Amino acid sequence: MHTSGRVLAWLCAAAIGAQAAVIVFAQPQKQQPQKQQQPSGTARVALTFDDLPAHGPIPPGSSRAEIATKIISALRARHAPPVYGFINAADLKEHPDDEQVLRLWREAGFPLGNHAFTHMDLHANTVEAFEQDILANEPTLRRLMDDGDWHWFRYPYLREGDTAAKHRQVRDFLNAHDYRVAEVTLSFDDYAYNEPYARCLAKQDSASIDWLAKSYLTRAADSLTRGQGQARALFGHDISHVMLLHIGGFETIMLPRLLDLLQERGFTLVALDEAERDPDYAMDPDVPGGWHGTLLDNLQLARHVTPPREPESIFPKLAAVCQ
Repeated sequence: MHTSGRVLAWLCAAAIGAQAAVIVFAQPQKQQPQKQQQPSGTARVALTFDDLPAHGPIPPGSSRAEIATKIISALRARHAPPVYGFINAADLKEHPDDEQVLRLWREAGFPLGNHAFTHMDLHANTVEAFEQDILANEPTLRRLMDDGDWHWFRYPYLREGDTAAKHRQVRDFLNAHDYRVAEVTLSFDDYAYNEPYARCLAKQDSASIDWLAKSYLTRAADSLTRGQGQARALFGHDISHVMLLHIGGFETIMLPRLLDLLQERGFTLVALDEAERDPDYAMDPDVPGGWHGTLLDNLQLARHVTPPREPESIFPKLAAVCQ
């Protein structure tokens, strides 16, 4: 997806999400397993990457394959468990060489999941069109995953339906096609740093790149504090988390530092399926004002829990740097 359009889309979605009304709580999607609290003193997170094979501009002197190789190398250096990459296979129609990114991901032992063929926005399209966009991704997933489990779906923009009817119809469709939803509990708009990084690198503006790195890490640290605080406010204890990241140029610089931060904060890396064994992931909150944001954001709206204060928007500064 193009970064500039995505920034506007997320800003608009944030404004809409803030107005969502608080409603009753829906029944869980599936029968809930017996409640098992996470052991005290542990923190676990599954890393996931969206928008494979192509996200954002390519920094000068780099390539899609090089971006993927560096991200994979950083993950393997920390002995990360299998990390899901969620794909938009429509990119391959115009850029067939980008399939190398998906093959590199698979050769590393990392699985692929469904992020909709064109990264379609459910809130701006019909249920029927959205379901077809999901199905259009499946031939590529079958071909590259062989017998692996590709039946994980990540909603583009984390938008799960602007009406209760659309939300329920798509959930029923996913259940009928044996998909599990790859929920998110930790997100800090990492995607928004890729475009300004490419601009600053082209201008050889090292001071601005240093500022981008500091801002990225600050927001990442704040997201950990926010997500763990939300979990404790909702459940009385922390849960295993799922972090949303994107495969982009700046991630090649920042992923090792992000992994250092997670280690400093006591997080252990786990696989997505292991993280979502936590019974709290079986909940599907009823938010008729529109499902958008992390699972924890939507649960707080449904449960009348006051969310933590939103951080100051970083988008105006990112749009202005290195222009």
